[in-house]
Amino acid sequence: MSRKLPYIPALSILIIVLCATFLVSVTFGAADTSLADVWGALTNTGSGDKISILQELRFPREVAAILVGAALSVSGAIMQGMTRNPLADPGLLGLTAGANAALAAALAFLPSIGPFGIMLACFIGAAAGAGLVFGIGAAKRGGFSPFRIVLAGAAVSAFLFAVSEGIGLYFKLSKDISMWTAGGLIGTTWNQIYIIGPCILLSVIISMGFSRQLTILSLNEEVAVGLGQRTVLVKSALFILTVILAGSAVALVGNMAFLGLMVPHIARALTGTDYRTIIPVSVVLGSTFMLLADTIGRTVNAPYETPVAAIVSMMGLPFFLFIVRKGGKL
Repeated sequence: MSRKLPYIPALSILIIVLCATFLVSVTFGAADTSLADVWGALTNTGSGDKISILQELRFPREVAAILVGAALSVSGAIMQGMTRNPLADPGLLGLTAGANAALAAALAFLPSIGPFGIMLACFIGAAAGAGLVFGIGAAKRGGFSPFRIVLAGAAVSAFLFAVSEGIGLYFKLSKDISMWTAGGLIGTTWNQIYIIGPCILLSVIISMGFSRQLTILSLNEEVAVGLGQRTVLVKSALFILTVILAGSAVALVGNMAFLGLMVPHIARALTGTDYRTIIPVSVVLGSTFMLLADTIGRTVNAPYETPVAAIVSMMGLPFFLFIVRKGGKL
């Protein structure tokens, strides 16, 4: 498996870019802050309103952007490798729609539910959504095909989003639900990150541990079986990881399509087809992309916010069409 760029130098450069992007993200916004204010907030040596804004609003928001970008990118990479479907993405295959529907139901029937309960509801919903998509996609003779799965994902996602909207209208929760489904990071708190962040970090680390098996599985399932790989066990573990990652992302930011589609393709174009390099590069690229999208959303029409999901979709839809035209290759 050839690499287009040396892995360590490429990853090092991307990490530097991520750090620079984080500094830009926490510095710029509706409130006028400087790098000195950021340093004071990081080292806890400053005081005043600007320091409070940075520590209580911007820092948790941008940390959440990093976590969500990593979660969606890794879950997209796993799905593309596991299904050998270049169009696989948590937002296109029912995971985020299922998580949104479950979140709406949780807000309606359990109004006092906390961040942990929301996260569990999103896990269940993501698993149900993906299960519906794969069940419909496998129902026809001939098994899975990339385009059949995408069509099933579009149908199931539309249905589940309708369920979410129906719950919102019936229980008069449309405003609360739309705050999630719009795909934004406004209002993110440290408490949410303390609960959801460890799930994302642990899942990403475990995903890296499965990267060798995922690489073999992405080439050919018969080869994987011939090499002694327990494909059913590996697929089950990978599916659980994608559910946790997608569910955690929805619990933090709501619906976010196309990010999990774009980033793994870019990582693959940079470093080759080995998932031992694709997953770490996807983590850094996805985090950087989400930071940029959130910064644009906060600043392009300040003090008003542009939904991050809209910004990502504007970039993601042309990319999706380009991938379709290229037959799944970047």
